[in-house]
Amino acid sequence: MPSEFEKPRRRETFNRVVLATQYYPPDPTSTATYIGKIAEAFAVDTEVVVLSATKQSESPRDGARTNPFVIEQIIPRAKKTAVVSRALSVLALSISMFFGVLKHARKNDLVFCVTNPFTLPYAVVLAAKLRGAATELLIYDVYPEALVAAGFIGSGSPLNKLLRLLNGIMFRALDSIVVVGRDVPPLLTKYRGVKAEKLHFIPNWTFLPIGYRDLAPSNRYRPRDAHLVVGLSGNLGFTHDPATVFAAARILRNEAGIHFLLSGWGMGWKQLNALQSAEQLPNVTLIEPVPAEHLVEFLSAADVWAIPYRRNMAGVSIPSRLYNLLAIGRAVIAGSEDHSEAAIEVAGENIGWVVPPEDPARLAEAIRAAAANPDQVVQMGRSATVAAEKFTEDAALARYRDIVAEIRAGR
Repeated sequence: MPSEFEKPRRRETFNRVVLATQYYPPDPTSTATYIGKIAEAFAVDTEVVVLSATKQSESPRDGARTNPFVIEQIIPRAKKTAVVSRALSVLALSISMFFGVLKHARKNDLVFCVTNPFTLPYAVVLAAKLRGAATELLIYDVYPEALVAAGFIGSGSPLNKLLRLLNGIMFRALDSIVVVGRDVPPLLTKYRGVKAEKLHFIPNWTFLPIGYRDLAPSNRYRPRDAHLVVGLSGNLGFTHDPATVFAAARILRNEAGIHFLLSGWGMGWKQLNALQSAEQLPNVTLIEPVPAEHLVEFLSAADVWAIPYRRNMAGVSIPSRLYNLLAIGRAVIAGSEDHSEAAIEVAGENIGWVVPPEDPARLAEAIRAAAANPDQVVQMGRSATVAAEKFTEDAALARYRDIVAEIRAGR
């Protein structure tokens, strides 16, 4: 499988790249930011048309044509708690994108798509093939594997079998598949006919300037009189298990100097608030998500950061938060299987600890080890900034452009 550190080849471009995505700037999500940058990178070499489901993303129609040129495919968004209306919204988006690709894609174009929502690629790839266009898929979440791992559907359920059948057909039809973790290819090559040569590893990149940040006594977020601060932050969705971190805090509640700084959003954040409301652990501080301009200071407040995955999540969850932690120079404790992307990076670069997922006792043991070796924690943090140099925007976007050239050469 090609390395993300290969030197770029000579650029050969398609007539155009048609990029289909639900999220695009000015949407504030990290997905929108990544996709916006990828579209701009493609635009260096060729004309790019973006089919976006984000409001206010459309390009002006009364002046010179921009590149990328954004066409809105607006679908009413449902509340996350409204299951039926969400399902209908996702279906409507997929149908809209299907007809959008049919309308705008041509035979000599490359159609690029993202896996969010998981029904989108089926519609987009089908439309692209009907138009005779080449296809490339960026996989952020692997379905139905993520649904099975989270316990939402059974491995023997009709829905799982149907989605795996559709996946096999789609994966074989694609010209290229981009994965953001080294733990994803083993899942994809289980599908009949999916060859490793079609898969390309391009990790996400950090949004923060890379450089070790010293622990500052004046940091507004760092708990006072703490010898070791353990942090947790980010989207705490169904792939993560923040309760394991809280349980580790419960185990360590009487260990002087160890404090937990917990933040985030999603259903896991609600769970943490409920747990702390019930138990009032003295070594736990909960903080609502901080403004973007305070993110570096907040991440710098902890000595070590925990990334607690649920069981069987290797290959199905994006380790995006890892890269910002490396950029600011902090050790990481990854609660995950050894073959997950986060574990591969943490263990391979010796920048923290890897413990089994959903194991509070082993997590507490790793935290004790960190507290007993503060110099080692600092050295791991400094090594993390060196590791972060691999995950830069320029390196990732060069690989995206290079793969377009590879697809063109292969056709």
